[in-house]
Amino acid sequence: MALIVYNTLTRKKEEFKPMSDNTVNMFVCGSTVYDDAHLGHAKAYIDFDFIVRWLRHIGYKVRYVQNITDIDDKIIKRANEQGMDATALAREYEKRLLEDMTKLGVKQDVDEYPRSMDYIKEMQEQIQMLMDKGYAYTIDGDVYYDVSKFEDYTKLSRMKLSELERHRIEPKEGKRNAYDFALWKAAKPGEPQWGITLKVDGKEVKLSGRPGWHIEDTAMTWKIFGPTYDIHGGASELIFPHHTNEIAQAEAAFGKAPFVRYWLHCGVFNVNDAKMSKSLKNFVTIREALEKYPPEALRLFYAATHYRKDVNYKESTMSEALKKLRYLYSSFSIFYNMGETRNPTSDDKAIEESSRTSITEFTEAMNNDFNTSLALTGLVDFISKLRSFAEAHTQIGEKAKKDAIDAALQMAGIFGILQENTYKERLPAEAEALMRKREALRKAKNFDQADALRAQLKKEYEIVLEDTSYGPVWYKVDNYGPK
Repeated sequence: MALIVYNTLTRKKEEFKPMSDNTVNMFVCGSTVYDDAHLGHAKAYIDFDFIVRWLRHIGYKVRYVQNITDIDDKIIKRANEQGMDATALAREYEKRLLEDMTKLGVKQDVDEYPRSMDYIKEMQEQIQMLMDKGYAYTIDGDVYYDVSKFEDYTKLSRMKLSELERHRIEPKEGKRNAYDFALWKAAKPGEPQWGITLKVDGKEVKLSGRPGWHIEDTAMTWKIFGPTYDIHGGASELIFPHHTNEIAQAEAAFGKAPFVRYWLHCGVFNVNDAKMSKSLKNFVTIREALEKYPPEALRLFYAATHYRKDVNYKESTMSEALKKLRYLYSSFSIFYNMGETRNPTSDDKAIEESSRTSITEFTEAMNNDFNTSLALTGLVDFISKLRSFAEAHTQIGEKAKKDAIDAALQMAGIFGILQENTYKERLPAEAEALMRKREALRKAKNFDQADALRAQLKKEYEIVLEDTSYGPVWYKVDNYGPK
């Protein structure tokens, strides 16, 4: 099955064909490390983690790079507020970011986290290319990109030039065009600064200052991948101006188009039906969320929505995600621990067919622009079938059981769920008997007796029994979900 991806540049789905047959170079815009990462960051990094896991699963060797922006106005402002060195502040929040990414299961899949500070030389070289080709000019120690010189400036954003003046304009007297953007910013007192040398009108000019935001990424990817590469990912908010300016810089400097073959953008992250903002007091950091929910519940929450769509975070939706996660663990445990026999049973064929069909449908969903929502629905349905089979049978053939377990874990692994071994722990036979008896009482609407058995399970076996829309689930009382 061919992999189809939606390319923001062309605004259509295309068959994915990397520059090399089996190697994919992929860059995703990382964090500006001036504060703890929030759930909007988590959406982007988990969405692209699903994507890179799938690419590797279907046979591609992926070099996945996610940058660290450690030179930025926000870092300088926060450092001044706290009376500390800007680099020290950036290193502290970089450390906290990577701790968060480790907990979310993202860091293990990223090959490199390069820092902007380590690419000043490449930035100088790229700025010089733009100067030599007439795309850049200087004003009082600043260097600006002349947008009017790049013919296809709006090809990614599809915006009209007249619209640009209303978006994030950098004021500066003497700019040729209002929407020209900074490649290099002149030094200001109390700010970190670097020295570069440029040839301007045949003369060497020494400039002291720091790079503009947009030049950091293109200089970095030029050094790592070369002038063009396969996939650039990021949040949809970055289409303009950041990714628009990256294209203008790179294609003008390196003389190669397209700069990136496939542009992938994930949707907006909202909290309680509004865009997340500290001013609205709906700002949630990854650390705050992980105090309430296990990482796998967050991953499942994001997987339930296609990466290009907006997602709305609410306590109610996270509660549902946690219940679904508990259901998957409980149901998979029931099947995993059922009896098996070396010889096939007469009912194995149903499970074997379900395993094959589920893998095929999962593959079709993921190959259709990484449709995690549809793929996850299929996984839940498959595990439900495994549970129903286990509840209706005492034994299953060894091979059919192994193949079903392998299929379930293979699909779950793309989402980074069912990664804990709690499903391998078989409950005491007495507890299982009480659970079956309690379910029979509940179906007979003997709720008082059913509740009494629920309380007994908690008291004697430290097992919480919970009824969900997916079915009854259980988990140990010493945590808030399978860990």
